[in-house]
Amino acid sequence: MAANNNRSDHDSSDENNNTRLYNPYQNFEAPIKSQYLYKLPTSPEYLFTEESLKQRRSWGENLTFYTGTAYLGGSVAGAAVGIVTGVKNFESGDTTKLKINRILNSSGHTGRTWGNRVGIIGLMYAGIESGVVAALDRDDVWTSVVAGLGTGAVFRAARGVRSAAVAGALGGIAAGAVVAGKQVVKRYVPI
Repeated sequence: MAANNNRSDHDSSDENNNTRLYNPYQNFEAPIKSQYLYKLPTSPEYLFTEESLKQRRSWGENLTFYTGTAYLGGSVAGAAVGIVTGVKNFESGDTTKLKINRILNSSGHTGRTWGNRVGIIGLMYAGIESGVVAALDRDDVWTSVVAGLGTGAVFRAARGVRSAAVAGALGGIAAGAVVAGKQVVKRYVPI
């Protein structure tokens, strides 16, 4: 036991290239021995190996990502439509201040409305997709298509069975097209 006194707890017998050295005293002008440098990983660490094999966001991250992205996209698109609507509603006697007020009111109202609607669609899609992935324990194109189908059907369920069926079919087609487009971009666009 006395022979290992100068050995650090952070030394390892195998050299791993996925680490970087970290010196907690780097901002101080003090000579520090190399035994006080820590090897930190450069990739995420997982408690179980099963977690490291999955290349997917968790359901909470998925829910936050889809809802936030959908709300932001809907708000921006709604604001753009609101600007056009505000410009169309100009009257001949309006001052510049009144025109700006019309544009801001119209874009704010339409942006909020569209953002909320599209955000709810993103929320439903993320919830249904996470549920399907948890139930089937696989994540592929068909999972996204089923989630899109379910989202469209649930979103328009209050308007009747026919409207829900049409919206479900459109949602499934849209989700399949987005996933297929993502695969095409990954394959043919150098990023």
